[in-house]
Formats: sequence, structure tokens, C-alpha cells
Amino acid sequence: MFTGSHTCKLDDKGRVPFPAAFRASAASSDGQVRLVVQREPAVKYLTIMTKAVCEQEVEFFEKTLDPYDDNQQQLIDDLFQNMDSLDVDSAGRIQLPKRFLEKAGISKDVIFVGVGSKIKLWDKATCERNTISDEEAVALRRKYLRRKSG
Repeated sequence: MFTGSHTCKLDDKGRVPFPAAFRASAASSDGQVRLVVQREPAVKYLTIMTKAVCEQEVEFFEKTLDPYDDNQQQLIDDLFQNMDSLDVDSAGRIQLPKRFLEKAGISKDVIFVGVGSKIKLWDKATCERNTISDEEAVALRRKYLRRKSG
């Protein structure tokens, strides 16, 4: 499980240090870190997940969508076109596809945010604009997490 946030700097080649805490959480039973990055069409961040979590997502798409329906096939194609494998190099960095960085509006300063089974990679300024206040968090928790009696 990924939790917490880590701020890093992206270099000119699109490489960024992958936080050590996340590397430890992403390691499989053989110690290898196998990652996939996904660009979501409707959001301004990239999603990073382990290969195992990615396989679950792909399985869901394949079970849910009909490959013989042209519109549904376009969704399947879009999923795969907007995913790429990531390797952690000997310096602990990952290299992100430039086309993904551009579409997500990610430039120099980035924030990795652990959200359970996935990591969101944000441009720092965009992340800060999208972070809710403590008061908003309390109000949303009261609205959606209130225990139902009965």
C-alpha cells in the first residue's frame, strides 16, 4: 500500500527519483520493482502502479468491454496507448514518457502521492491547487463516511 507524499525534481530527460518508501512497497516477492505509468485522459496527473495492479485493471477492462464493439474497442485501445512500463535505474530514478508529462502538464517540481494501491504523480503547483483544506476534508468525511445506524 502506498501512503504519504514526496516532492522531487524532474530532470531535463524526464527522470525523477522514485521515493525509497514507495520502492519498498512496490517490490514483489523476488525483490524486483515492476511499474506501469498510466495517463488518464480526464485528469492532470499520472498514475503509477505495480505491474500486478495494472494486470488487474486490464483484466477488468477486458472482462467488462466487448472487443467486437467499435466504441468499446476504442476504450481498450486508449487504455493501452496511455500506459507504459517503467524501470527503476541504478540511481533509483524512473524515466517518464515526455508525451505523458506534456499532456498532464507536469514540468519540474513534482509530488508523488500514495493513494492505496496506486500513486498519483502531480505537477507540484497543480497538486497544491487541487488539495482540499482541513475544513473541506472534515465536511466531506461527515457527508460520505458517516456510519449508518440500523
